Amino acid sequence: MKLLSFRNASGQIRVAQLVGGDTVQPLADADGRAVDDLAALIASGVPLASVKLLAPIPRPARNLFCVGKNYRNHAQEFTRSGFDAGQTAADAIPTDPIIFSKVPQTVIAHGERIWDAAGVSDALDYEAELAVIIGKGGRGIAKADALAHVWGYTILNDVTARDWQKRHKQWHLGKSFDTFGPLGPVAVTADEIDGGNLDVKAWVNGELRQDANTRDLIFDIPTLIETISAGITLVPGDIIATGTPEGVGIGFTPPRFLRRGDVVAIEIAGIGRLENEVGEVGEVG
Repeated sequence: MKLLSFRNASGQIRVAQLVGGDTVQPLADADGRAVDDLAALIASGVPLASVKLLAPIPRPARNLFCVGKNYRNHAQEFTRSGFDAGQTAADAIPTDPIIFSKVPQTVIAHGERIWDAAGVSDALDYEAELAVIIGKGGRGIAKADALAHVWGYTILNDVTARDWQKRHKQWHLGKSFDTFGPLGPVAVTADEIDGGNLDVKAWVNGELRQDANTRDLIFDIPTLIETISAGITLVPGDIIATGTPEGVGIGFTPPRFLRRGDVVAIEIAGIGRLENEVGEVGEVG
Protein backbone atom coordinates (compact mmCIF):
# COMPACT_ATOMS: atom_id res chain seq x y z
CA MET A 1 0.00 0.00 0.00
CA LYS A 2 1.22 3.50 -0.87
CA LEU A 3 0.16 6.15 1.64
CA LEU A 4 0.57 9.91 1.49
CA SER A 5 -0.30 13.06 3.40
CA PHE A 6 -2.09 15.98 1.76
CA ARG A 7 -3.75 19.25 2.63
CA ASN A 8 -7.45 19.47 1.76
CA ALA A 9 -9.41 22.48 0.54
CA SER A 10 -10.03 23.54 4.15
CA GLY A 11 -6.31 23.53 4.91
CA GLN A 12 -6.48 20.39 7.05
CA ILE A 13 -3.88 17.63 6.80
CA ARG A 14 -5.27 14.24 5.78
CA VAL A 15 -3.86 10.79 5.07
CA ALA A 16 -4.78 8.86 1.94
CA GLN A 17 -3.90 5.86 -0.17
CA LEU A 18 -2.48 6.40 -3.65
CA VAL A 19 -4.51 4.27 -6.07
CA GLY A 20 -3.49 3.56 -9.65
CA GLY A 21 -0.73 6.14 -9.52
CA ASP A 22 -3.02 9.13 -10.01
CA THR A 23 -5.94 8.94 -7.55
CA VAL A 24 -5.88 9.97 -3.89
CA GLN A 25 -8.20 7.75 -1.84
CA PRO A 26 -8.68 9.36 1.60
CA LEU A 27 -8.76 6.96 4.53
CA ALA A 28 -11.66 9.12 5.67
CA ASP A 29 -13.47 11.50 3.35
CA ALA A 30 -11.55 14.61 2.30
CA ASP A 31 -12.98 16.56 5.24
CA GLY A 32 -11.88 13.95 7.76
CA ARG A 33 -15.28 12.36 8.39
CA ALA A 34 -15.41 8.60 8.70
CA VAL A 35 -17.05 6.79 5.80
CA ASP A 36 -19.42 4.00 6.70
CA ASP A 37 -19.05 1.66 3.73
CA LEU A 38 -16.50 0.69 1.10
CA ALA A 39 -18.50 2.16 -1.79
CA ALA A 40 -18.54 5.54 -0.07
CA LEU A 41 -14.79 5.30 0.51
CA ILE A 42 -14.17 4.53 -3.17
CA ALA A 43 -16.41 7.40 -4.25
CA SER A 44 -14.42 9.84 -2.12
CA GLY A 45 -11.31 9.54 -4.33
CA VAL A 46 -9.93 12.69 -5.96
CA PRO A 47 -7.22 13.24 -8.63
CA LEU A 48 -3.68 13.40 -7.26
CA ALA A 49 -3.06 16.57 -9.26
CA SER A 50 -5.86 18.33 -7.39
CA VAL A 51 -4.36 18.09 -3.90
CA LYS A 52 -1.43 19.77 -2.13
CA LEU A 53 0.98 16.91 -1.49
CA LEU A 54 2.86 16.92 1.82
CA ALA A 55 5.73 14.78 3.05
CA PRO A 56 4.41 11.37 4.23
CA ILE A 57 5.26 12.44 7.80
CA PRO A 58 5.05 16.24 7.43
CA ARG A 59 6.78 17.07 10.72
CA PRO A 60 8.45 14.11 12.43
CA ALA A 61 8.18 14.08 16.21
CA ARG A 62 11.92 13.51 16.60
CA ASN A 63 15.16 14.01 14.70
CA LEU A 64 15.70 11.80 11.68
CA PHE A 65 18.43 9.19 12.13
CA CYS A 66 20.94 9.15 9.26
CA VAL A 67 23.91 7.02 8.26
CA GLY A 68 27.15 8.25 6.73
CA LYS A 69 29.32 6.47 4.16
CA ASN A 70 27.16 3.35 3.99
CA TYR A 71 27.88 2.43 0.36
CA ARG A 72 31.41 1.25 -0.38
CA ASN A 73 31.85 3.32 -3.56
CA HIS A 74 30.51 6.45 -1.87
CA ALA A 75 32.81 5.97 1.12
CA GLN A 76 35.74 5.74 -1.29
CA GLU A 77 34.71 8.81 -3.31
CA PHE A 78 34.30 10.74 -0.06
CA THR A 79 37.86 9.90 0.93
CA ARG A 80 39.21 10.74 -2.55
CA SER A 81 37.53 14.14 -2.35
CA GLY A 82 39.85 15.09 0.52
CA PHE A 83 36.90 15.92 2.77
CA ASP A 84 38.27 13.79 5.61
CA ALA A 85 41.73 15.29 6.07
CA GLY A 86 44.37 12.71 6.87
CA GLN A 87 42.22 9.73 5.95
CA THR A 88 43.70 7.20 3.53
CA ALA A 89 42.08 4.69 1.20
CA ALA A 90 42.62 2.05 3.88
CA ASP A 91 40.44 4.08 6.25
CA ALA A 92 37.64 4.73 3.76
CA ILE A 93 35.28 1.90 4.69
CA PRO A 94 33.67 2.31 8.13
CA THR A 95 33.96 -0.58 10.58
CA ASP A 96 30.80 0.51 12.40
CA PRO A 97 27.79 2.54 11.24
CA ILE A 98 28.31 6.32 11.31
CA ILE A 99 25.12 7.68 12.86
CA PHE A 100 24.03 11.34 12.93
CA SER A 101 20.70 13.15 12.79
CA LYS A 102 18.73 15.88 11.03
CA VAL A 103 16.17 18.10 12.76
CA PRO A 104 12.46 17.71 11.88
CA GLN A 105 12.38 21.21 10.32
CA THR A 106 14.44 19.87 7.42
CA VAL A 107 11.47 17.91 6.08
CA ILE A 108 9.68 19.19 2.98
CA ALA A 109 7.44 17.52 0.41
CA HIS A 110 7.85 16.50 -3.21
CA GLY A 111 7.64 19.64 -5.33
CA GLU A 112 8.64 22.06 -2.58
CA ARG A 113 11.82 24.12 -2.80
CA ILE A 114 15.15 23.34 -1.26
CA TRP A 115 16.62 26.54 0.20
CA ASP A 116 19.70 27.60 -1.75
CA ALA A 117 21.23 28.99 1.47
CA ALA A 118 22.36 32.11 -0.39
CA GLY A 119 24.91 34.02 1.68
CA VAL A 120 25.26 31.10 4.10
CA SER A 121 26.69 28.23 2.05
CA ASP A 122 27.98 27.82 -1.49
CA ALA A 123 28.52 24.05 -1.27
CA LEU A 124 25.06 22.47 -1.34
CA ASP A 125 25.01 18.78 -2.18
CA TYR A 126 22.35 16.12 -2.80
CA GLU A 127 22.17 12.57 -1.42
CA ALA A 128 19.60 10.03 -2.63
CA GLU A 129 18.61 7.67 0.18
CA LEU A 130 16.13 4.96 1.11
CA ALA A 131 14.44 5.92 4.37
CA VAL A 132 13.03 3.34 6.78
CA ILE A 133 9.89 4.16 8.80
CA ILE A 134 9.66 2.39 12.15
CA GLY A 135 6.29 0.84 12.97
CA LYS A 136 7.00 -1.05 16.18
CA GLY A 137 9.20 0.60 18.76
CA GLY A 138 11.68 -0.89 21.14
CA ARG A 139 15.17 -0.83 22.61
CA GLY A 140 17.77 -3.53 22.22
CA ILE A 141 16.21 -4.86 19.03
CA ALA A 142 18.11 -7.90 17.76
CA LYS A 143 19.20 -7.96 14.14
CA ALA A 144 17.15 -11.11 13.56
CA ASP A 145 13.99 -9.33 14.72
CA ALA A 146 14.65 -5.91 13.20
CA LEU A 147 12.54 -6.13 10.05
CA ALA A 148 9.46 -6.90 12.17
CA HIS A 149 9.84 -3.35 13.51
CA VAL A 150 9.75 -1.74 10.03
CA TRP A 151 6.42 -0.21 8.98
CA GLY A 152 7.55 0.86 5.54
CA TYR A 153 9.81 2.94 3.34
CA THR A 154 10.07 6.31 1.63
CA ILE A 155 12.71 8.46 -0.13
CA LEU A 156 14.92 11.08 1.53
CA ASN A 157 17.21 13.62 -0.12
CA ASP A 158 19.82 14.20 2.58
CA VAL A 159 20.73 17.70 1.37
CA THR A 160 24.02 18.87 2.85
CA ALA A 161 26.00 22.10 3.16
CA ARG A 162 29.45 20.54 2.69
CA ASP A 163 31.32 23.63 3.88
CA TRP A 164 29.39 23.67 7.15
CA GLN A 165 29.70 19.90 7.48
CA LYS A 166 33.48 20.19 7.20
CA ARG A 167 33.89 23.32 9.30
CA HIS A 168 31.90 22.02 12.27
CA LYS A 169 33.35 18.46 12.13
CA GLN A 170 30.22 16.74 13.41
CA TRP A 171 27.70 16.50 10.59
CA HIS A 172 24.49 17.58 12.32
CA LEU A 173 24.61 21.32 11.58
CA GLY A 174 25.54 21.05 7.90
CA LYS A 175 22.74 18.51 7.41
CA SER A 176 20.02 20.36 9.33
CA PHE A 177 19.38 23.63 7.47
CA ASP A 178 15.73 24.43 6.81
CA THR A 179 14.33 22.32 3.91
CA PHE A 180 17.38 20.03 3.77
CA GLY A 181 15.25 16.87 4.08
CA PRO A 182 12.91 16.40 1.09
CA LEU A 183 10.83 13.32 1.94
CA GLY A 184 8.32 11.36 -0.12
CA PRO A 185 6.44 11.42 -2.36
CA VAL A 186 4.66 8.53 -0.62
CA ALA A 187 5.34 5.94 2.05
CA VAL A 188 5.11 2.28 1.01
CA THR A 189 4.30 -0.48 3.50
CA ALA A 190 7.01 -3.06 4.11
CA ASP A 191 4.89 -5.92 2.78
CA GLU A 192 5.03 -4.43 -0.74
CA ILE A 193 8.78 -4.04 -1.31
CA ASP A 194 12.08 -5.53 -0.17
CA GLY A 195 14.11 -2.71 1.35
CA GLY A 196 17.26 -4.76 0.89
CA ASN A 197 16.97 -4.91 -2.90
CA LEU A 198 15.84 -1.59 -4.39
CA ASP A 199 17.33 0.46 -7.21
CA VAL A 200 18.24 4.00 -6.12
CA LYS A 201 18.80 6.70 -8.76
CA ALA A 202 19.27 10.47 -8.72
CA TRP A 203 19.36 13.09 -11.46
CA VAL A 204 20.38 16.75 -11.40
CA ASN A 205 18.78 18.74 -14.22
CA GLY A 206 18.10 15.47 -16.04
CA GLU A 207 21.67 14.15 -15.79
CA LEU A 208 21.94 10.78 -14.04
CA ARG A 209 24.35 11.19 -11.12
CA GLN A 210 23.62 8.26 -8.78
CA ASP A 211 22.68 4.69 -9.72
CA ALA A 212 22.93 1.87 -7.18
CA ASN A 213 20.97 -0.78 -5.31
CA THR A 214 20.37 -1.15 -1.58
CA ARG A 215 22.02 -4.58 -1.85
CA ASP A 216 25.24 -2.54 -1.83
CA LEU A 217 24.73 -1.13 1.68
CA ILE A 218 27.74 -1.78 3.90
CA PHE A 219 25.47 -2.06 6.94
CA ASP A 220 22.05 -3.43 6.05
CA ILE A 221 18.74 -2.27 7.50
CA PRO A 222 18.61 -4.86 10.32
CA THR A 223 22.15 -3.90 11.39
CA LEU A 224 21.24 -0.20 11.46
CA ILE A 225 18.14 -0.86 13.58
CA GLU A 226 20.10 -3.07 15.96
CA THR A 227 22.84 -0.44 16.29
CA ILE A 228 20.59 2.56 16.89
CA SER A 229 18.21 0.75 19.23
CA ALA A 230 21.03 -0.63 21.38
CA GLY A 231 20.84 2.50 23.53
CA ILE A 232 17.94 4.51 22.09
CA THR A 233 14.32 3.43 22.32
CA LEU A 234 12.86 3.64 18.83
CA VAL A 235 9.23 4.70 18.55
CA PRO A 236 6.62 4.38 15.78
CA GLY A 237 7.19 7.04 13.14
CA ASP A 238 10.94 7.25 13.62
CA ILE A 239 12.80 7.63 10.32
CA ILE A 240 16.16 6.04 9.55
CA ALA A 241 17.86 7.16 6.32
CA THR A 242 20.18 4.39 5.18
CA GLY A 243 22.92 6.34 3.40
CA THR A 244 23.68 7.51 -0.13
CA PRO A 245 25.54 5.85 -3.02
CA GLU A 246 28.37 7.14 -5.17
CA GLY A 247 27.78 10.17 -7.39
CA VAL A 248 27.26 13.09 -5.01
CA GLY A 249 28.47 16.54 -6.00
CA ILE A 250 31.56 16.54 -3.79
CA GLY A 251 32.77 13.38 -5.52
CA PHE A 252 33.44 15.20 -8.81
CA THR A 253 36.61 17.12 -9.69
CA PRO A 254 35.91 19.96 -9.38
CA PRO A 255 32.86 19.45 -7.11
CA ARG A 256 29.46 19.93 -8.76
CA PHE A 257 27.41 21.61 -6.07
CA LEU A 258 23.78 22.67 -6.41
CA ARG A 259 22.83 26.14 -7.57
CA ARG A 260 19.59 28.12 -7.62
CA GLY A 261 17.29 26.72 -10.31
CA ASP A 262 18.77 23.20 -10.24
CA VAL A 263 16.26 20.35 -10.01
CA VAL A 264 17.09 17.17 -8.10
CA ALA A 265 15.02 14.07 -8.86
CA ILE A 266 15.36 10.81 -6.95
CA GLU A 267 13.68 7.53 -7.84
CA ILE A 268 13.57 4.35 -5.78
CA ALA A 269 11.94 1.31 -7.31
CA GLY A 270 8.51 0.61 -5.88
CA ILE A 271 8.24 3.98 -4.12
CA GLY A 272 8.23 6.67 -6.79
CA ARG A 273 9.96 9.91 -7.73
CA LEU A 274 10.89 12.74 -5.35
CA GLU A 275 11.66 15.98 -7.17
CA ASN A 276 12.64 19.36 -5.77
CA GLU A 277 14.04 22.60 -7.18
CA VAL A 278 16.71 24.66 -5.44
CA GLY A 279 15.67 28.26 -4.82
CA GLU A 280 14.75 31.01 -2.42
CA VAL A 281 12.74 29.93 0.61
CA GLY A 282 11.42 31.90 3.58
CA GLU A 283 11.81 30.95 7.21
CA VAL A 284 10.37 27.59 8.25
CA GLY A 285 7.77 27.72 11.01
